[in-house]
Amino acid sequence: MDDKKSTIGAGIKSKTFVKNPINGTKFTIAISSAKGGVGKSTFATNIALALKKIGCKVGLLDADIYGPSLPKLFSINTKPESDGKTLKPINKYDIQCMSIGFLTEEQTPMIWRGPMVTSAIKTFTQKVAWNNLDFIIVDMPPGTGDTQLTFSQEIKMDGVIIVSTPQELALQDVKRGIKMFDKLGVKIIGLIDNMSHFIGDDGKKYSIFGEGGVKKTAEEFKKEFLGEIPINPEVGKQGDLGMPIVENKPEHEISKLYLNFAEKIKSLYL
Repeated sequence: MDDKKSTIGAGIKSKTFVKNPINGTKFTIAISSAKGGVGKSTFATNIALALKKIGCKVGLLDADIYGPSLPKLFSINTKPESDGKTLKPINKYDIQCMSIGFLTEEQTPMIWRGPMVTSAIKTFTQKVAWNNLDFIIVDMPPGTGDTQLTFSQEIKMDGVIIVSTPQELALQDVKRGIKMFDKLGVKIIGLIDNMSHFIGDDGKKYSIFGEGGVKKTAEEFKKEFLGEIPINPEVGKQGDLGMPIVENKPEHEISKLYLNFAEKIKSLYL
């Protein structure tokens, strides 16, 4: 497929779109699911940090306008600088960051219609001074709506990683998301089984959301299954503290999983 153009498939009005890369970046990788509550934001922040730790220059764009998570996960409480034309991303943990949450108060609801969301996304992709990035990781919102369409139709996305829990309820939405990206001509790098299980104090494995559902979905849609991330209380604890586990505890078993995923991504593009 030509890097500049793609044709939208059945189910979406056929039209050829010119896709532009995000200035200051080489590769745009989206983290998506179509289902909320499966750990997309936690995955996005930790994979960004893992890519940084293996030598990549990385940016992190929180594209969830209605429910931004980056300010909390990175403990950022300042507003970005602006010269009146562009916004300067906030640098934290050597990651260039941008989120609507940097521009609003923490508990301010974003009561916006679709066109306003689209306008915000265009601002973050066209009017932020991203600087010499190998990768920009985009934390997508749930659903298959305006944000996903704006990125897929107007921005050169180099790949998307689908994150899900193995629960069938989550996978119903994930399957819709896979079909959407396929129709929009966006490469799906693979699927991640997040919160796949936990190991109890008795040493036994407990699959509380079911088992094997994400791998089966990957096989059903002929996508790569990238692996599992088990439940570990330390992941949530570090996120709540604004110090993601890959940054604060790089030797932790979960951090090592993220570093392995990062190596896979780097090998595909650099």
